[in-house]
Amino acid sequence: MREQMIAQKVGGRAGLAARRSGGPQQRPARRSGRESKATFGERLRSATRYFPFFGKVAVAVVLGLLIFAGYRAAASATFFQVRHIEVKGTARSSADQVQQVVRRELAQRGVWRADLDAVSAQLEQLPWVRTAVVSRLLPDGIRVRISERVQRAVVRTAAGRLVWVDDDAVVLGEMAATDQMPTFFLRGWSEDNTEAARLDNRERVQKYLELQHDWDATGLSERVSEVNLIDVRDIRAQLAGDDSQVEIRLGSKDAAIRLKKALSVLDGQRDTPRGGLISYVDLSQGKRAVVGFTSGKQVSSDSTQASSDGDVPMLDRDSSPAKKNAKATQAVKPAATKNPTRPPTD
Repeated sequence: MREQMIAQKVGGRAGLAARRSGGPQQRPARRSGRESKATFGERLRSATRYFPFFGKVAVAVVLGLLIFAGYRAAASATFFQVRHIEVKGTARSSADQVQQVVRRELAQRGVWRADLDAVSAQLEQLPWVRTAVVSRLLPDGIRVRISERVQRAVVRTAAGRLVWVDDDAVVLGEMAATDQMPTFFLRGWSEDNTEAARLDNRERVQKYLELQHDWDATGLSERVSEVNLIDVRDIRAQLAGDDSQVEIRLGSKDAAIRLKKALSVLDGQRDTPRGGLISYVDLSQGKRAVVGFTSGKQVSSDSTQASSDGDVPMLDRDSSPAKKNAKATQAVKPAATKNPTRPPTD
């Protein structure tokens, strides 16, 4: 026979003995209460972990406020008021005027709180000042480095004044008696205070510099007194010296080549009876030179021959039909007639 072994339950006999003896019985603890207490403790411990972080943030905020307050107090103190202004790079512009602008801009802010970009912008509004670099020299100094505009052309205004302008078409001031005389002047300046006028004037300055470079290279600049650029597509040069009454009309391109051809035509007619009456030479079309006279008469010649020969017969455009017919009649010779033969005599 097989023996059956029955496993004894833990606590079974102890509980049975306690019931029989009438002693206190062991009851299972309530697990739900323990779990709730453990959850609250864990939450409390997890919350206390963040106390150092919040404390650090609070300390940082307080320090930031203190630093800001100290900055405001230090910036407004007389310790940082402007006392020394160093200006470099001024030749045409006024160093005293630069210092006045700096003191005006920093009177309330001081060196520490100075808006250097705003000061630079104000200085660049002055005549001759192209750029201005401003830096601090703590505790009470400012350094200003000026880059001045360069005078590139002399403009003859509508009122007849001669003023310097730079590459950006900024008027720099009137030409002084001690200034070096430019090779020739620029005419046709727009004096309107508009953006469109400024763009047009800038284009005129660039065209002027291009003509100056080309004419200097070919030795023609000395014969020009001024160039009229009212329309940059219709360039006109007024000559200098004995030819000051003559205007050369060049059109929009090949100005150096056309000017040379026009001067050749002019020089070829100088010694003729009507040489002193020439008022303009028009080469704007590029092929034929049209010569105008003070009487209103015009004649034309082949400009390509003028550039090579120098002396070109002028073709009279305004000759009347009667003169043309007369010239044609003179050119035709009458036909020869045969003498009649005399009959033989007896």
